[in-house]
Amino acid sequence: MRPARSVLLVAALLLLGFVLTPATAQSAPTAPGTRTAPTAPSAAASTPVAANGQLRVCGTKLCNQQGKTIQLRGMSTHGLQWYSQCVTSGSLNALATDWKADVLRVSMYIQEDGYETDPRRFTDLVHSAVEQATARGMYVIVDWHMLDPGDPHYNLARAKTFFSEIAQRHRDKNNLLYEIANEPSGVSWSRIKSYAEQLIPVIRAKDPDTPILVGTRAWSSLGVSEGADESEVVGNPVNAANIMYTFHFYAYSHRDEYLRTLSRAADRIPVFVTEFGTQNYAGEGANDFAMSQRYLDLLAAKKISWVNWNYSDDQRSGAVFKQGTCTGNGPWTGTSSLKPAGVWIRERVRTPDDF
Repeated sequence: MRPARSVLLVAALLLLGFVLTPATAQSAPTAPGTRTAPTAPSAAASTPVAANGQLRVCGTKLCNQQGKTIQLRGMSTHGLQWYSQCVTSGSLNALATDWKADVLRVSMYIQEDGYETDPRRFTDLVHSAVEQATARGMYVIVDWHMLDPGDPHYNLARAKTFFSEIAQRHRDKNNLLYEIANEPSGVSWSRIKSYAEQLIPVIRAKDPDTPILVGTRAWSSLGVSEGADESEVVGNPVNAANIMYTFHFYAYSHRDEYLRTLSRAADRIPVFVTEFGTQNYAGEGANDFAMSQRYLDLLAAKKISWVNWNYSDDQRSGAVFKQGTCTGNGPWTGTSSLKPAGVWIRERVRTPDDF
């Protein structure tokens, strides 16, 4: 997502403190290369991770440990620097059990009062979110939410430091995906590819198995927003295995050209929609549910996983909760606290894939 972000709650957050607790303790070590299922009581056989185990990219699809093509459906947090009070035990319980989500995307901004201001604090917030999602049997996308500047190389050194620690700490989990560049913009595909090919080996040195999600040109539109299309990625893919390419859309703004590009691309390269909204590209304004459903129908037909933006109570129409829900600590379940976009997307998250 690429609008200017609201900072209206910053002062309140400073007074209230973050709800996410930094994860400072590690689990007992396991044998190298051993992938562990969640051990919390809630991680029963019915959870997405219990059903599917370690994911991998097979051809142009995302597959589970049995080699079956699957589609994950879930929600993205808003920026942790502004809306960590929306990521609580109660809200994540609701996401896992009431929404029946398969995946949580943890959105950690690098700039905009994010990671660069306090790397230790924000890394620990991500550790905590990973552990909480794991305990509930959900997959979790660790989102390196670079946005402005749009050249991912600007944050390459920081990304190497961050993902080295994340991969080292969580390498034995079987429920992670690493999203290494949220929305590159203003740079060529070759520049983005160069970034990925420098960062991926750093991650693979710690974690050889977790799928990696690579952002695409023009705010992860496969180049469409800057006059290109999927052919540049198809013809010059990242030199790495077990990766997917990300696509973002906002249905009110991104019409048939985007939809057609996504459809063509998904037949040639592995694609994961790590962010979308039913509104305009700023995540605000009127909802276009009809266009959004056209996208979701395509994603279902081609087994493309998706994550909606966003699981917060931001004032914009794209935030699923009504304002005040997070600061009031709920209610998290049902629809009484949801905006129209929240009601609409909750129903579709609750419709599971045939795991």
